Amino acid sequence: MGEIINKTIENAGGEKYRHAEISFLFRGKKYKSVRNCGMFSLERISEDSLGNIRDVVTNEGFSRYRNGSLQSLADSMAVRYKNSVNSVHYFVQLPFGLNAPAVNKTLIGTDSIAGKIYYEIKVGFDQQGGGRDHEDAYVYWINKNDFTVDYLAYRYHTNGGGVRFREAFNPRKIGGICFVDYRNFAPENLDVKLSDLDSLFSAGKLNLFSTIENTKIEVKPTPGKC
Repeated sequence: MGEIINKTIENAGGEKYRHAEISFLFRGKKYKSVRNCGMFSLERISEDSLGNIRDVVTNEGFSRYRNGSLQSLADSMAVRYKNSVNSVHYFVQLPFGLNAPAVNKTLIGTDSIAGKIYYEIKVGFDQQGGGRDHEDAYVYWINKNDFTVDYLAYRYHTNGGGVRFREAFNPRKIGGICFVDYRNFAPENLDVKLSDLDSLFSAGKLNLFSTIENTKIEVKPTPGKC
């Protein structure tokens, strides 16, 4: 199990993730992450009728700035914004996060999609260190030959909950790190097992829910030695 994940992360960028500044546009908002020597900053920059909003997640927690001034937020809203920022950066930088300390991984077995063989891996999170969404569950399909994450499925509980199956497309390497876009599918039955979604996808029984594309991706190495 560990070897599969390690090869997948190394294939996608490996240590470059740990010493990089990554910026991109997603649905009209700018995102930027900076990682160096275990320290990190995850940002989302957007505009509304009152001006500029900058949401920042670091090792220390979450902060929101409006037009450069730190805002006071209710805990519930701070958690909501933090989770939203984390989620976008998590998916963009997959498979990097799969070796985080709070991640629990189980090899279900192997399966085939579109004539290719995949390791089917179930992922969950510890309550301690797993964030507010620790109850969410994921399944990843990792190409047995190329060690790429070509498909993934997840069940989430926020905003009423739901189930999604993602098909990666448009893979490209920028600054030595691999990025993909996704076609996002949803099943009609939310009680379906995540590990069965690949079969429903192959049978054409999933509905296309959205297309997820990240543009203007830039990667810069961060200086310094750890």
